[in-house]
Amino acid sequence: MDERKLGAVEFTGFGEHAIDFYDGLVADNSKAYWDDNKHVYLRDVRAPMEALLAALEPEFGKGKVFRPYRDVRFSKDKTPYKDHCGGVVELGRGGGAHYVQIGPEGLLVAGGSFAMAPDQLARYRESVADDVRGRALEKVLAKLAKSGWELRGDKLKRAPRGLDPEHPRIELLKHKRVYVAKVWPPDDVLHEPHCLKRVRDAWRQATPLVNWCADHIGLTELGFRR
Repeated sequence: MDERKLGAVEFTGFGEHAIDFYDGLVADNSKAYWDDNKHVYLRDVRAPMEALLAALEPEFGKGKVFRPYRDVRFSKDKTPYKDHCGGVVELGRGGGAHYVQIGPEGLLVAGGSFAMAPDQLARYRESVADDVRGRALEKVLAKLAKSGWELRGDKLKRAPRGLDPEHPRIELLKHKRVYVAKVWPPDDVLHEPHCLKRVRDAWRQATPLVNWCADHIGLTELGFRR
């Protein structure tokens, strides 16, 4: 069976006006703009993202599309709508995830741990500090870097309390979340069925990091706090 037809709608690429929609939203992040252009979002962004995740589900698991609305309760920026659409397949928050996003910058694909609760962060640091587990992570990240992936994630400016500032993996130990990302600027492939292969191949490359996070960070038992 054609993997592009596993979802309710065949994935043929993101719609022609997907990037234009987000360029307009960046310029006018208002309810009026949203209401006038919601049909473009649903047709050219949301439906293709759902179809893309459905096509990837047999290999990576069931995904979800993030809500387009921002949570502005704790933010100084009160713009109501996200300037991108993201989809994720995850073990559980922070425990290892594959991610894909479309927005003004084009297509972003990522993998790793995008948020860590305190117990997850403690396990992450313990694993990175350990010679066997930490070196395994270094090897995974080095291979990804050679393939054009960028290491991302919030970091402390100084060594975490109780850890040796001279530790050979101190820069990794400073991370509060750790993931890799690749970005493709808007191009014709974004609007073609081949976009599926681009995301699938990238997710396969990122899987060793996702698996490392699943094995050594795992799920939180504490929940997340702001």
